[in-house]
Amino acid sequence: MEYIKVTKDNLESEHICCAISNNNDVQVSSKKSWLKERFDDGLVFLKSTQRGKCFIEYIPAENAWMPIKADNYMYIDCLWVSGSFKGHGYSNDLLNSCINDSKEKGKQGLCILSSAKKKPFLADPKYLKYKGFTVSDEAMGGIQLWYLPFFENAGKPKFKDCAKNPHNKEKGYVLYYTNQCPFNGKYVPIVEKVAKENKIPLKIIHLNSKKEAQNAPTPVTTYSLFFNGEYLTNEQMNDTKFLKLVSQ
Repeated sequence: MEYIKVTKDNLESEHICCAISNNNDVQVSSKKSWLKERFDDGLVFLKSTQRGKCFIEYIPAENAWMPIKADNYMYIDCLWVSGSFKGHGYSNDLLNSCINDSKEKGKQGLCILSSAKKKPFLADPKYLKYKGFTVSDEAMGGIQLWYLPFFENAGKPKFKDCAKNPHNKEKGYVLYYTNQCPFNGKYVPIVEKVAKENKIPLKIIHLNSKKEAQNAPTPVTTYSLFFNGEYLTNEQMNDTKFLKLVSQ
């Protein structure tokens, strides 16, 4: 397998794996716009040269759009290998490349978001355990921060207090999201529309900056849905899923 780094220079001409479409698609345009501004913060997007979901995206933890404290760590936004790419060792290739790059940059380890039990759009805890990661912190709802230290006595990454017990003071449904995940470009407007049509109280909070994301009241800033102040899910909703959730 051959891999290529997506950079400012080739961003417009390369597909971004997590949203295979042309640049006019709202999912692609929102993601590429977000990426373009993150490269100066040290973000790395390494992907297969073949079209498909086979990539890793990581960034120095101090620049991650996450409410974490992880001094001198590298944070993995996403490691995704699916479809025909699964089972060929490509996940290991991508992770090993991240490890080597992070060590060369003087980092003391990696950290990544996962969960006690496998959740959609979060890293698989079984795979992380197999690769030597362990849990460094946990928030309410089973959302966990896993880490892979490069040397003994490395500090443990932690969630900030604002995300440890995810909640807000709003009534009804509240959705926090960023453009880090391209699917939000399509599905957030769909949920907003169906909520309006069905007179379901829904407040959309678009986290537009690193500062906002790093101080968000949720450990999952890419997409977090709350109801009456309580955290519900990080799974992106289409109209059918949202209405089913509301009817429960």
